[in-house]
Amino acid sequence: MKIVQVETFPLLHRLEKPYGDANGVKRYRTCYLIRVVTESGIDGWGECVDWLPALHVGFTKRIIPYLLGKQAGSRMPLVRTIQKWHQRAASAVSMALTEIAAKAADCSVCELWGGRYREEIPVYASFQSYSDEPQWISRSVSNVEAQLKKGFKQIKVKIGGMSFEEDVRHINALQHAGASSVMLILDANQSYDAATAMKWERYFTEWTNISWLEEPLPFDQPKDYVLLRSRLSVPVAGGENMKGAAQFAPLLSQRCLDIIQPDVMHANGIDEFRDCLQLARYFSVRASAHAYDGSLSRLYALFAQACLPPWSKMENNQIEPIEWDVMENPFTDIISLQPTKGKVHIPKGKGIGSEINMEIVNRYKWDGSAY
Repeated sequence: MKIVQVETFPLLHRLEKPYGDANGVKRYRTCYLIRVVTESGIDGWGECVDWLPALHVGFTKRIIPYLLGKQAGSRMPLVRTIQKWHQRAASAVSMALTEIAAKAADCSVCELWGGRYREEIPVYASFQSYSDEPQWISRSVSNVEAQLKKGFKQIKVKIGGMSFEEDVRHINALQHAGASSVMLILDANQSYDAATAMKWERYFTEWTNISWLEEPLPFDQPKDYVLLRSRLSVPVAGGENMKGAAQFAPLLSQRCLDIIQPDVMHANGIDEFRDCLQLARYFSVRASAHAYDGSLSRLYALFAQACLPPWSKMENNQIEPIEWDVMENPFTDIISLQPTKGKVHIPKGKGIGSEINMEIVNRYKWDGSAY
């Protein structure tokens, strides 16, 4: 299966109302799709996110010339080479070549990976809580209320971007507005020191609906993670920026985390992403993939979760939830897959079992202008 064509689709959407997390406010969303085609006509799609000009130059000047003429079945060697140049680009190529392998075998991605354990996966509504408006708390509450009406059973909101007291007011407002009836995730994006993160425990003893505290500290402080985990009454989660199992291994060995959160687009390819999930199982730790950017990468996270054995025999074959972006982002609909009552049914067709929405792709194609 010789690769004869690689198409690129850089996409840009400027937000009507900026939103963000503890790292700052976003004013646009981007997506970079690729389509790899073999001489037999079998194709596969991949996705990554980064600064569009750098991605586009990297693909057109180096990655595409390297791929043309190569065998699509040599996924691992090809991805290993490309990850030395650009890790996120390697992830996109990995997805595309995985879909090609599944289509060539006349099966779905899940069947290629050995089959699924379950037909549907729970998802949680993921919010970017902050805005540049003075009344950001009321706006966040309105956003959450709208999604709760759609049947989500679990939500994630941001902390760490405002003062501790203001963040507490925000979470209290959400609890009073109806979030107390669902499970709540608090994501700090590595914003605190251990002493400040510990202050949340006084509220965790009152709130019985906290699923986990996500990335409270920078990951260069593993001893503080161990200390924090021993003092908190809720699980500690994180790891969205880890590139592979080798980076998770020391954190798991030191028992820093209750839940790991690898991201398909941040790992060194889909195979390395799946290695992270399996590593969690070896340590008897839960794994809930980070999947904020991109609907195609989220679909691969759903496939991987469907093929993952349960983390404990006590859980009755239940599985950890996957993140579902519910903010303004047209690229979340590139794959026509929507949750129902907080769960997503896994597609069964060949390859990824879904079509790319080319109407959205064509509408938001980046024109090369500055952003």
